[in-house]
Amino acid sequence: MTTYEFIMLKFAAAVFLLISTVNSQCFYKDDSSKKLDPEARTTLYKGQLEFTLNLFNAINKAVPDDNIFFSPFSVYQSLLLAYFSTAGQTEQDLKKSLQIADSLDKINLMTAYKVDKRSRQTNNNSDSYEFTSANKMYVDKNLAVRQCVLDFFGEELEALNFRDGPDYAREHINKWVSRITKNNINDLLPPDAVSTSTKLVLANAAYFKGVWASKFPAENTKKQAFFVSETRQTIVPFMKQKGTFHYMVSDELGAQILELPYKGQDISMYILLPPYSMKEGVSNIIAKLTPERLAAVVEESYMGREVIVEIPKFTMERTLPLRDVLETMGVGDLFSSSANFSTLAEPSGVQFDDAIHKAKIQVDEEGTTAAAASVIFGFRSSRPADPTLFKANFPFVYILYERPTNSVLFMGVYRDPKK
Repeated sequence: MTTYEFIMLKFAAAVFLLISTVNSQCFYKDDSSKKLDPEARTTLYKGQLEFTLNLFNAINKAVPDDNIFFSPFSVYQSLLLAYFSTAGQTEQDLKKSLQIADSLDKINLMTAYKVDKRSRQTNNNSDSYEFTSANKMYVDKNLAVRQCVLDFFGEELEALNFRDGPDYAREHINKWVSRITKNNINDLLPPDAVSTSTKLVLANAAYFKGVWASKFPAENTKKQAFFVSETRQTIVPFMKQKGTFHYMVSDELGAQILELPYKGQDISMYILLPPYSMKEGVSNIIAKLTPERLAAVVEESYMGREVIVEIPKFTMERTLPLRDVLETMGVGDLFSSSANFSTLAEPSGVQFDDAIHKAKIQVDEEGTTAAAASVIFGFRSSRPADPTLFKANFPFVYILYERPTNSVLFMGVYRDPKK
């Protein structure tokens, strides 16, 4: 066992001890009866990845002709906060949708959540890249939140006066999101998102800034054609470099795959490029992505070879209404008046009406800057002939993957530079 693993295990035990002693009846009749599962964190990551790929497929079906960019990590973290607050059928439906294993009870899930949060705070490889994720539960000050929830979520929970100052509360939340994302995500909550009857806002903000392990020389950037479809093309700046990269062709996914690592090697961008001649190539890739196939993509053992890389230089910002997408994924009555939030407060009077996600990415010669925020609120060609040439000049899928935790931080589809 490494020193890091020992520290994390010790911290997990400390969290479990805190949960056992602060209040023995928050999630269950006797929380202290739940034994610590050393595999809880691994189980959490596995479920998160399954949810991530399901969400990607659902979003692509909702906007099959548009660009996509979002942070499944951010969405999952927001929904975890909702899950901790629910009970009854709402809890069961959300657990199934989030792909939380039956063996993972709320006590162990809470422990895994806390350990992951602490490890990210203490092990952020800031010399190489920066990744920040923060969660907030904004509750109306008049809502009688249970003491055990206050104990568990001391850092995440903040009371606001929604009833008397909805505009101030909305601006306060938006400022928090803006600060966490280094001013990349602004005005997440629109003017009508918060009202005098708002009881709870669950928010997550995520920010990533990474420098390519191998930068693209600025002098190589030239404008070229990007083929949006067989009948339409547009001119965009393409970055170019020649170097040794992990490259493979996956017959199962129907794609060429290139890994572009960021400095530090923990996080990489993977570009999945379908054959140009396949009209539905991008959608086929997304539909075929499974945890097992993604694992095969990110294995470090596949071939490193000399590749000429040409990819677009771009900035993209997307706002994604999540309610319809999440409902197709089986979140049950989360957005209806029958939702059960009795773990948070009894009687809670909480009803979610919508969920919003906003994300932004900038890809240039130096590297990538990406940010995202989620909020759930309640108120009333054929492949290149030379395999050493990887030229992404038609629609492709891209994934920002964190190897130590097997987590997808951001993902998207680049279809049309003009949208």
